[in-house]
Amino acid sequence: MLYHLLFPLSEWSERLSFLNLFKYITFRTIGATLTALLLSFLLGPWMIRTLRVMQKKGQPIRADGPQRHIIEKKGTPTMGGILILIALVGPTLLWADLSNIFVWAVLFTTIGFGAIGFWDDSRKLLWNNPKGVPARVRLLLQIAIALVVALTLKFHGSGQFGYLSVPFFKTISFNLGWLFFPFVVLVIVGSGNAVNLTDGLDGLAIGQVLLVAASFAIISYVAGHVRFANYLGIPYIAGAGELTVFCGALLGASLGFLWFNAYPAQVFMGDVGALALGAALGGVALVTHHEIVLGIVGGVFVMETLSVMVQVASFKLIGRRVFRMAPIHHHFELKGWAEPKIIVRFWIISVILALVGLATLKVR
Repeated sequence: MLYHLLFPLSEWSERLSFLNLFKYITFRTIGATLTALLLSFLLGPWMIRTLRVMQKKGQPIRADGPQRHIIEKKGTPTMGGILILIALVGPTLLWADLSNIFVWAVLFTTIGFGAIGFWDDSRKLLWNNPKGVPARVRLLLQIAIALVVALTLKFHGSGQFGYLSVPFFKTISFNLGWLFFPFVVLVIVGSGNAVNLTDGLDGLAIGQVLLVAASFAIISYVAGHVRFANYLGIPYIAGAGELTVFCGALLGASLGFLWFNAYPAQVFMGDVGALALGAALGGVALVTHHEIVLGIVGGVFVMETLSVMVQVASFKLIGRRVFRMAPIHHHFELKGWAEPKIIVRFWIISVILALVGLATLKVR
């Protein structure tokens, strides 16, 4: 919005030439990051008080989870993801170029998955039951949103989409053909639910999101800059650079929420936040053609998801569990690790994976 309102004024008068700053993605990204952070700090305390009054009993804690959670986390309000969405969507609309189709595609994905999560959280609170909306219904709605995004990218992306780029190689890519549509569904739905599975300890998921958002802010910028993209040998996607502003807002919103979600958490993000954040990251990865890199940078999300899949498969096939409990962060809890230790060690792993993912930009 500010881009459309203020940047044109820079051409009217030399006195307003400083408004030319709004032309630059880097300036607007910093503005979006700081605005999101400020909104989080200003609205956070009020929202936590409101959620606590409205929910009273707080988030329903799964009965089969670690008993410590039932005791320590009982009464903690959930649906703090509403704060994340406000701090993400607002600054994006304020600082981004709203004529960019990619911005709207990613916002649609984020808000759509957030709405599904909001419905799920509401049902859990009304029934005081951690099951919420039936899994099949959630999945169908998520697939529908992902298919809309796939159609948007395919038919409004100027022919830039429909293939899979392989990191570490300059020239290797695969034409997906009609498989592009299920691939988009896999990335967006998989990413959304992976973040949701990871959101089980205070600050664990939002810390990972923060690092992935920072990584993809860099990736979006270079992928949308023709000189940098050509120099690095990565796919150049005209217009993808504008998602740097979105990633900046996501970074600021994540930092702001972490302030309240750090151990011991004052509020949980709930499905409204986890699903939205994961889908947002999946959308950015698709636009920038760095889907495989998302799997690297977001390796902790992948690890958490695989631990659930392995646990379920093992129990159904041989009647035994591989882990004491899945997702894997609960396994370490039941082994006696302190919650802060698990969180910080997973963050350290994420930092390493983020560096590896960013290294793929150069190692080709």
